[in-house]
Parts: sequence; C-alpha cells; structure tokens
Amino acid sequence: MPSIIAPSGARGVLEAGVPASILGYNGTRIRESGDGFRLAGPLSCAGCGVQPPQGDRDGVFPFLIPILKVRCHMYKAMPVGKDTWWVGVNDCETDLFESLWTLPRGVAYNAYVVLGSEAAAAIDTVKGPWVDEYFRKLEQALGGRRLDYLVVNHMEPDHSGLISQLRVRWPGVKLVGNAKTLPLLKGYHGVEAGDVLEVKDGGSLDLGGHALQFVTVPMLHWPESMATFDASTGTLFSNDAFGGFGAHEGGLFDDETVRARWEGEMLRYYAAIVARYSNVVQTALKKLGGLDVKAIFPSHGTLFRSDVKQVVELYDRWSRQDAEAGATVVYGTMYGATRRMAEAVCAGLTGAGLKEVRLHDASRDDMSLVLSDIWRYKGLVLLSCTYNTLLFPPMEALCSKLLNRNLKGRVLGVAGSYSWSKGALTALQEFAEKSKLERLTPEPEVHASPTPEDLERCAELGRNIGERVLAAAPGGPV
Repeated sequence: MPSIIAPSGARGVLEAGVPASILGYNGTRIRESGDGFRLAGPLSCAGCGVQPPQGDRDGVFPFLIPILKVRCHMYKAMPVGKDTWWVGVNDCETDLFESLWTLPRGVAYNAYVVLGSEAAAAIDTVKGPWVDEYFRKLEQALGGRRLDYLVVNHMEPDHSGLISQLRVRWPGVKLVGNAKTLPLLKGYHGVEAGDVLEVKDGGSLDLGGHALQFVTVPMLHWPESMATFDASTGTLFSNDAFGGFGAHEGGLFDDETVRARWEGEMLRYYAAIVARYSNVVQTALKKLGGLDVKAIFPSHGTLFRSDVKQVVELYDRWSRQDAEAGATVVYGTMYGATRRMAEAVCAGLTGAGLKEVRLHDASRDDMSLVLSDIWRYKGLVLLSCTYNTLLFPPMEALCSKLLNRNLKGRVLGVAGSYSWSKGALTALQEFAEKSKLERLTPEPEVHASPTPEDLERCAELGRNIGERVLAAAPGGPV
C-alpha cells in the first residue's frame, strides 16, 4: 500500500476497496471520514510503482499529485548496500524518548540484515510495538532464507525489544554479543549464556563474503555497547554513536536530505543521550579510526554514505567540547522579573558583538534544545529566582544535568533574584564552583524587581561574557 504524506486534516481511501491511513506531517494517524478525496489523474508511488485507483471520491485533493511522489518504501525492507538491507521502522507515536526527551519529528529505530553466501545475520531489532512491521521487513530481506545470527550491538529495549519474539519465529537463530551483553540478555529475555556466541573486541564472524568485525565501545552509552564493521562494504553499524532523533522523511541517507535537517537532531540526541560519555567518545573515535569506513549506519536517524568524514568531525568536536562563538542564556522565573534580567544580559552579549545568542526559559523550553544550545556555544549565563529559599526547581534540574554531563570549556555567568529570602544566587555559585568552569563577574542579585542599576549590571555581565567568548574564538584578540 503506498504511503502518502499529506497535510494534517486530509481524509480518504487510497487503495481499491481498502481503507488507508494518511499520515500528516506530524505523523498523526488520521482515520477515514465522510470527506474523502478524488484522485485527479493517473498516479503512482515513486517508491514501488503501485497505482492507486482513479475516479471520484467525496472531495478533491490536488495536492496528492506531487505528494504521492514521496516514497512508500519506508514500509518495505530497503537495500542499503551490497547484500545489506535496512529493516528498521519509523516511530511517530512515542512522544517522549526514554520518557524524557520530546520527539516532535518522531524517531527511527534502524535495524539491518547482512546476507552472506553462507549465513544471514540481523543486526539489532526494534522497539516491541513494531513487531509486525519489523518481522515483515525481515522476511522480505531474507527472501525465504533462514536467519542464522542476530548481532546484539546494544541491549537497550528500543533495539533489543523483539529478541524473545525473534527466537520464537526463528528457533535456530544464534545470538551474538560480548561478555557484558550476557547478563543483560539473561535479565531482559531469560537467554542463557550457552545460547549466545560470545565475541571479543576485534573478533569476527564470517558470513561468506561478509566478515563482520566487532568493536566494543563500552559506555557509549551502555557497558555492553559495541559496533559491527563489515569490511567487504566498509559499512560501520555504529549502534547509538552518530545517531539522531527524527523519523525518516522519504529518504534514509545523508545525500537525500539537507545537513541542517539531520545535524540539529543529531546534536540534540548527543547532548541528551551521549554527552555524559564524551571522554569515551574520544576513545571510541581513536579505536574506530583504524577501520576503512565508507558508510556509517547508526541505530537512530540518518544513514551516512556520501561523506562520513563530516559526521566523524562533528562527533570529534562535540566530544572535545570545542564550542562555537555564541552564548546560551537560561533563566528561571515565576513572575517575570528574572526574565527581564536575562534580556538585559542578552543585550550586553549582542552589544559586545556576539551574534549567536540563545535565550531559554528553564520552565517551558524543551530541555533537549536547551542542552544542545549549551553544548554548541561557549558562553553560558544562568539566572534564577529563589523558590522556598532554594534554587528554582527547573533551574536546579538543569544544573544537575550539566554536572552529570561534565560540561567543560565554557565561560559562565550567574545571577539571582529573591523576594523575602535569598538562596538562588548562592546555589548557582555553588554550581559554578562544582563545575570548575571559567567564571566572570559581576554576579547580580536582585531584590523583588530589577532597578535600572540592576539591569545595567546584568548587561555588564553579558558584555564581559561576550568579549571573553569572542577573544577565545579562532582569530579573536589574544
């Protein structure tokens, strides 16, 4: 059945006699209703060539003519290399990844199959609710062959969720994992060590024409994490490394979309999921640097085949915490006074000549976007009101996340406000000491509502941060 991407609110029947869901851009599944559509001419899906029926329906949607060209092959196993298939799924229904991080554009669970002349190996599964779609694609890729191996790169349930069902469907399948995979397989699926082919770092599995090499990357971002490299095609199945948020929208590959589309979601994923282990990323990059990698296929997000260097360079920069010339200002406020302080800081930043300034409300802005901006830019200013003699809870949560991620190399400024009891500025100063970040002054503390003099001190803090960031930028003054 063709997949049509239509504006939200579209209704209709697509395939002769068969009700079809039409997906809005936001991934919302829209049921058939009385106002259907009329197909305005002979149309076919660019992905599979299927032609929907012609004729009248209860309405006319001319937008279907260009939109039907969107590929429907997301619903099929897709060849992505020699003897290599993508059998992943798009998830446009989960609203919070790990019950924490928003998914406004969904998320993809990428899974793969490599067909050797002697054996076939699947690489990871997908999240449990997508069992039917995953098994259908897996059977399509196998083409009637048996499944000999399941390589378990990562035991997190969005990649290992269907291991138990897969072992029932293909009883002879052998699971492949490292020593740290074994207890997790036992814990999640009751799999005994004797049912697993244990591989060591650098070990390999010959499928016939495709020798899979296993590279352990512990704590990127679980202890059992590993990557699988197919030397015959130069393909690195990289697990969560190089992954990103966002469902596939028509194409799988980096050369089928614009860089801005995948880079932002990749940084958001890095800042939310991987950043805590940036030192491990550096170790992994050195380890993987000895491989002749021609393509990188992660477990989430875009597949990279046209320019793997660009994505490796991004991971290298983010993991070294090599920030750009810009600043992120985050405030926590109940009634708006601290926001006025934050706006004065922003004015000072731009007055110093800094062009990249991001302002965030700790209570309302998506935390993954806040973290990704903090990870991108060198300047950071935190401002908070006092709440029950302590730091405002959303700001307290942000500070905890930053300490957990071992943020480094930033220029930090802090400011606080209070009404009947101080507390916020002291808490932010304690955070600054724990973070060991470079810290600039002044550190304004405002009672009740900021005066013009208070706002000028906030602007001064912004100017000092901006000047320091520009001085540290490549080519800046020494």
